[in-house]
Amino acid sequence: GVALADLEREDLGAVEAGMANLHRHLDNLREVHGVPCVVAVNRFPSDTDLEVDKVVQLCEAGGVSAYPATHFSDGGVGAQDLAKGVLGALDEPSPYDFSFTYPDDLSLAEKVEAVATRVYGAGRVTWDAKASKRLARIERDGYGTLPVCVAKTQYSFSTDPTLLGAPTGHELRVREVRLSAGAGFVVVVCGDMMTMPGLPS
Repeated sequence: GVALADLEREDLGAVEAGMANLHRHLDNLREVHGVPCVVAVNRFPSDTDLEVDKVVQLCEAGGVSAYPATHFSDGGVGAQDLAKGVLGALDEPSPYDFSFTYPDDLSLAEKVEAVATRVYGAGRVTWDAKASKRLARIERDGYGTLPVCVAKTQYSFSTDPTLLGAPTGHELRVREVRLSAGAGFVVVVCGDMMTMPGLPS
């Protein structure tokens, strides 16, 4: 975890290191899905001018406009520049062609592999025996055309919450598969992810 004191101390090196994660998200949106982007720099009272300027500069160097927003402390007026930036992006013709991560006719395993490799940068997907059997049963029962929903840690592109930034080549281990027939998707649970909501201690 990050100590509160660390968040209150200016750290341009940490800002620059963390941009690897943001750039991966931007690449996924633009190159994998073909969606134009703007970045909202949600400015908190402890953020310094230099830190905010660094984020804006690094985003613009990557071809994306970034807008500092202070709605955390100033309410709606603090997000006006961001809103104008979004409207401006909507008015511009998109240089991208929209696409989904995978076509509907892939097998469920191939859909998971597409998400793992194209979005998360994984090198391979491995399946626990129980998960593999459950996946085969779901396909036999006629649900193979459903989309997949990957449940994994939100702290990393990998299943290891301590592997920060934009890791590549890691293994995505599927330990459980669940059918959400009513919602219309198949959930693959990866790593040590808990899907039951919990309360902090």
